[in-house]
Amino acid sequence: MYLHKKIDAVEAMPQKAGKGVSMKMLLSPDESPNFAMRNFVIEAGGHMPLHTNTVEHEQYVLSGRASVKIAEETFEAGAGDILLIPAGVAHSYETIGDEPYSFLCLVPKGEDCIKII
Repeated sequence: MYLHKKIDAVEAMPQKAGKGVSMKMLLSPDESPNFAMRNFVIEAGGHMPLHTNTVEHEQYVLSGRASVKIAEETFEAGAGDILLIPAGVAHSYETIGDEPYSFLCLVPKGEDCIKII
C-alpha cells in the first residue's frame, strides 16, 4: 500500500513542552509499518526544553538555525544538517535568529515516553 499527502494539508499541533513549538504528523505509526515521520517547527525566539525519549530520533533540518544540546555537547544546527539522537539521551533546542527552526524527525514505531528534565 502506498500513501501520498501534501504537507500543507496536515494540521500543525501545538506542543505543550517548550515555547513556540508545533508538530505535524506526516506519517503516523498507523500509516507506516516501521516508523513515524514528523515535522517540528520551533518559532523564532522559541525553545524545546531538555528532555529524553525512549526511542531514537533521526532528524533532518529543513530551515532555520538552533542551538542544539545532545548529552554534554552543544552545537549550532541548520538547514541540511542530519542528527541522530539515541534513545534515552537528553537533548534540547533553542532557536537562533529571526527564522523558525524546522526539521523532519523520524522515530521507530512504538511507544515514545518523553521525560522533561
